[in-house]
Amino acid sequence: MTLNATIAAIATPMGRGGVGIIRLSGPKSLQIADKLFVPGPRFKGFKAYRLHYGWISNKEGQILDEVLLAFMPGPYSYTREDVVEINCHGGPAVLEGVLEALFGQGAEPAGPGEFTKRAFLNNRLDLTQAEAVQELISSPTQSGALLVGDKLQGHLGSRVEKLRLNLEDLKKELCLAVDFPEEDVQCLPKNVLAEKAGACADEISGLLASYEQNKVFREGALVVLAGKVNAGKSSLMNALLGRERAIVTPVPGTTRDYLEEAINLNGLPVRLVDTAGRRPTRDEIEMIGLEAGRRLIASAELCILVVDSCIEPDREDMEILEEVGADKIVVAANKWDLVDSSPEWLDSFSGSGAEVLRVSAKYGSGLEELTSRIRSRILGTPRVEAFSNMVPNLRQKNALEKAAQELELLINEADRDIPFDLLGVRLDCACAHLDEITGRIVSEDILNSIFDNFCIGK
Repeated sequence: MTLNATIAAIATPMGRGGVGIIRLSGPKSLQIADKLFVPGPRFKGFKAYRLHYGWISNKEGQILDEVLLAFMPGPYSYTREDVVEINCHGGPAVLEGVLEALFGQGAEPAGPGEFTKRAFLNNRLDLTQAEAVQELISSPTQSGALLVGDKLQGHLGSRVEKLRLNLEDLKKELCLAVDFPEEDVQCLPKNVLAEKAGACADEISGLLASYEQNKVFREGALVVLAGKVNAGKSSLMNALLGRERAIVTPVPGTTRDYLEEAINLNGLPVRLVDTAGRRPTRDEIEMIGLEAGRRLIASAELCILVVDSCIEPDREDMEILEEVGADKIVVAANKWDLVDSSPEWLDSFSGSGAEVLRVSAKYGSGLEELTSRIRSRILGTPRVEAFSNMVPNLRQKNALEKAAQELELLINEADRDIPFDLLGVRLDCACAHLDEITGRIVSEDILNSIFDNFCIGK
């Protein structure tokens, strides 16, 4: 579809709601909408950035809905094209009827993310801002949305563009020696070149550090409940979720496969997994479940080792502790309501360096402290504040790593007798990778892979 086409789509989620919005963008947006709009009283023509009350009809003149219509002329619109938004009632039949009427007047169906893609192609957004739109919509928590909000304003794109300009300036200095070799111009000592390249590499490292420290807000942290059968893992999962998700019975081995649920811990998205209880078994199905649990434990950000406070830990408990390591484990001493005094066996966990928390899944005691410790253990060291509002996504991270790699190679080669023009190639490659981030230079395949993941209507 060309940019000359006028596109239309439902911009709000499907389903019943109070309001549903249909968006048009393109040169004929107002012309198409005007053919179907029946103005209300006191209408004196369309005015930009105003809501106009009236009705929408179909081509036969039948009224489809009572609406509010807004006209936003380009270039001062989301796409920098003429945009019309029709606020309808949010019933699926109503919205589909209005959309079909618009198609009947010459509008074409919008593809996934096509409005945002047009905003990028029309230079209203750089590619980091365009990607931030989808990241904002997909953010599972408010904390994650706050990380994206600054990116949406262009902070990351501006930082990357500044880095690219610094490298371009460095390239200009380097080119003097290449362009005027007969003058024997020593334009830039190689130690200075390495120092300036290293400063840019340090800034890239800061951006990469912010990715690692904040990725849990986008992807969610994997937290696994592990332990022997009947230690109360499923009960603890239900207590943390605040609802009955896992089946709980006195029969050992009720959970034979793992269960996964999402939970929000004060803004931190967590994938909470209840695994099959550890015990010797020859049951093939249970053995498969136990192996799946081991894989999950190995890849988890944190393991909650659930033990029965009334029973002294045995080999299965200690094996989990040894497999995971004290730095990735919190011991939840469950059923603490049944214990009269602190049992001596707790010292065996404390001596290993593992943190032990006393909880009762049945009565909810100790759960607030447990959730607090889960959050603090996962987040670990404080985020790098200087870059906390410029958190790259995975695609951007990969491009930053490639740019950093080129700079590291340049720094190493500057110590050797490498010609200036070859060193300049390193700078060109680093700049090209930075351009991929902002979209200054980007392939059609990359654009399609980005915008195809958007919803239709955005």
